[in-house]
Amino acid sequence: MIERAKTTKLSEASGLPKTYDPVGTENRWQKAWEEKGAFKPDPSAPGEPFSVVIPPPNVTGSLHMGHAFNTALIDTVVRYKRLKGNNVLCLPGTDHASIAVQTILERQLKEEGKNRRDLGRASFLEKAWEWKEKSGGRIVDQLKRLGYSVDWSRERFTLDEGLSKAVSEAFVRLHEKGLIYRGEYLVNWCPASGSAVSDLEVEMKEVDGHLWHFRYPLVTSSVSSAKQISYLEVATTRPETMLGDVAVAVNPSDERYKDLIGEKLTLPLVGRTIPIIGDPHVDKDFGTGCVKVTPAHDPNDFEIGQRHDLPQITVMTKKGTMNHNAGQFEGLDRFQAREAVVDSLKEIGLLTKIEAYKHSVPFSDRGKVPVEPLLSTQWFVKMDPLATSCSEFFEKGQPKFIPNRWSKVYRDWLTDIRDWCISRQLWWGHRIPAWFVISQTDNKVVNETPYIVARTEDEAKKLAREKYGDSVRIEQDEDVLDTWFSSGLWPFSTLGWPDETHPDFQRWYPTNTLVTGFDIIFFWVARMTMMAGVFTERMPFADVYIHGLVRDEQNRKMSKSAGNGIDPLLLIERYGTDALRFALVREVAGAGQDIRLDFDRKNQTSATVEASRNFANKLWNATRFALINLEDQDFTNLEKYDSSQLQLSDKWILSRLARVNRETANRYENYALGEAAKGLYEFAWNDFCDWYLELIKRRLNTSENISPNQLLDQKIAKSVLYKVLSDLLIMLHPLMPHLTEELWHGLTGLDEDNFLALQPWPKLNEQDLNIDLESSFSDLLASIRLIRNLRAVAGLKPSQKVPVMLVSGKKVLQNTLKTSINDIAVLTKAEEVQILSPEQAKSLPSMKALAGVSGELEVVLPIEGLIDIASLRSRLEKDLNKAQKEIDSLSGRLANKNFVDKAPQEVVEECRANLTESEAQVRLVKERLMGLDGTL
Repeated sequence: MIERAKTTKLSEASGLPKTYDPVGTENRWQKAWEEKGAFKPDPSAPGEPFSVVIPPPNVTGSLHMGHAFNTALIDTVVRYKRLKGNNVLCLPGTDHASIAVQTILERQLKEEGKNRRDLGRASFLEKAWEWKEKSGGRIVDQLKRLGYSVDWSRERFTLDEGLSKAVSEAFVRLHEKGLIYRGEYLVNWCPASGSAVSDLEVEMKEVDGHLWHFRYPLVTSSVSSAKQISYLEVATTRPETMLGDVAVAVNPSDERYKDLIGEKLTLPLVGRTIPIIGDPHVDKDFGTGCVKVTPAHDPNDFEIGQRHDLPQITVMTKKGTMNHNAGQFEGLDRFQAREAVVDSLKEIGLLTKIEAYKHSVPFSDRGKVPVEPLLSTQWFVKMDPLATSCSEFFEKGQPKFIPNRWSKVYRDWLTDIRDWCISRQLWWGHRIPAWFVISQTDNKVVNETPYIVARTEDEAKKLAREKYGDSVRIEQDEDVLDTWFSSGLWPFSTLGWPDETHPDFQRWYPTNTLVTGFDIIFFWVARMTMMAGVFTERMPFADVYIHGLVRDEQNRKMSKSAGNGIDPLLLIERYGTDALRFALVREVAGAGQDIRLDFDRKNQTSATVEASRNFANKLWNATRFALINLEDQDFTNLEKYDSSQLQLSDKWILSRLARVNRETANRYENYALGEAAKGLYEFAWNDFCDWYLELIKRRLNTSENISPNQLLDQKIAKSVLYKVLSDLLIMLHPLMPHLTEELWHGLTGLDEDNFLALQPWPKLNEQDLNIDLESSFSDLLASIRLIRNLRAVAGLKPSQKVPVMLVSGKKVLQNTLKTSINDIAVLTKAEEVQILSPEQAKSLPSMKALAGVSGELEVVLPIEGLIDIASLRSRLEKDLNKAQKEIDSLSGRLANKNFVDKAPQEVVEECRANLTESEAQVRLVKERLMGLDGTL
């Protein structure tokens, strides 16, 4: 136990301000932690290593509730591990967010009547770095307000010099292994950002569209004449793409069309002759059974085209407008072309039907527009070998997903994975370390231009000269890498890789835990495991803790488009960081579950967070009470007292403390963070504040005539008080770091250089555990609650004393009650307290009394001559009538089959619960009325 500083003055010990100021307290400790390097670990220091690299937020971002939730969960785990003696590294950083930053800058340039080409690459990047230095630190400052116990001196940025070196190294090594290639393939193209996007940067949205049906005329043949068929009918949701059709496919087993395979059709509006082909991909039972094939504009058609060696005709530009292959529609925007094509087909009589059609459309996650499948020459990573390696690790249980249900999602994603398009047509980002040998293709970059992949331009020149001669000219690829490429290296590049001798890498890699949302298992988690597998031959983390979403007060997903976000900074200003953190974690009902955060948008308040603020106030006041009573004396030596010298309440609270210690450590260890918060809340509020502090007040009262035994008892009470409060603050620290740091310093009197955050976890005293005592004491506390409740029912004044009878046949409980008679009398304003067996109670004369039962204990409150019995009877009868009417109403509703079958299930269940409660109320009131008749 930490020894209390004996130099603390009485005025300081009892001088915590009357009310808790969270903002001031939090700012002070955040500054102290950072200035003193509290969370800056030494790789050579003792302790089992534990490391976490935080998910890097976008440099363009601002704090939202998802950040706050993720931070609260990560920091709870990290602070707990530090208390357990681990050598902990929690490493922060931000992501350069290629598309987002470039969009911001290009928007600014557009307002000035310019574009990036007007500036040139160098000036544009200079402007981007200026923006980053000016605005990019906002998210970091906001994260600091959450009390993140990270080592800010090790903060990384995905475009910093070290990480850029790691990215180049990774690209070169993958290329050397034959895992990176360049080729023309169908990619998801975002016309808004002017760049390719990966499958994982595409969001599928349900839209109300149309399905257009039109006819392709058959070129006359003996087969078509014999079948009396003059056309085939196709249907599409994208009529503008028909201008690039190169075939119509049918299923070779389709009796309607199999004889037409090999025949020709005339493509309307274009006049091109295209073949009818047979392909098993076609679902003969869907639509007409005929599918138009546009290999340059549809992924499925691309595969059909590859199988049948069909030409690829691109009819759109990368700006989303129609090109010269679109004929009369050249220059039109793709959506304008859609209308024009439909009108033209209608005009020539080939449009047969338009039907409303709800379907999924892929949207660019960044550009917010429908993506266009386009043929483009890009850089790709071969995913199958990487996925296979990850699958082999996963079969060995690496990594472990919490909760386990996300394991299947991860496993499924590793199968049938498409190659990853990693090039982006942007300037802000990691420029691809490949140089085109333009001197080989007339100083131009074309598909046939050879290239050199190298770590630096000097290395590229050297390699190019060796292969093509001294007069060679090279030019670096204009494109940058997908942001997720550098993010995939994050767990090891931030620790010094590719220098595997770096002290941080050697000490803290692989990392221990990744805490992240389920929505980026595909984007990020799998990319990291793949990269780690190929470069370090180890998985980058042992555990992946997947958390759910923070939903709004109506249980809806928060989003910018819905406008239902809740600003965490607003709640921090109103209630404090610790209140918000504790509220978010306490709401978690199980790992991976979504949580709901109530929020009054009119008043900008949250009852959930306010409840956590009230909890902070409760702890504040309890500590003030302790400091006033402890004064400036040392009460850290509880161990010197024999167990026989402790009172029952001391033994009970110490048993509860030991149990909570064991349960909380186990919960923190196994990511049951919500359960840990709930357990600590119940112990602190109920056991410690509401009961133990009340029970010891009588013992702490001082008088001039205090006896030696009373003085000893008082010292024991103070020592137990110090022990319980000190341990409680340490156990709560991962959840409420600023508050507990403040209160712990007040309690111990230590200077600010001795941080609670760096103390050891409280020792678990197994000998204090006593389940029988806890059970009996729980019954004792229940009896006090019941007595107080009966006093309220009787309408007794607070100062009015009445006798109390406690009846139980349980010997252990009787002994507990007898030992605590004085406490019961003081806490219930009892004139006297009698402990009776059931046999003794039966021998008592009949009396008018109120009674109640709790478990194996009956409480009897004689009231004859103390209150107006007739008035009480009248009140109870009114309560009985009211409850009976409620029963009649609820029973009627539940007897109505129509209500039970058609009402929402939760409404029906609530109705049944209310009926059960009303029936219990009737039984209770009848028993009390019997007591007034003297029939107890």
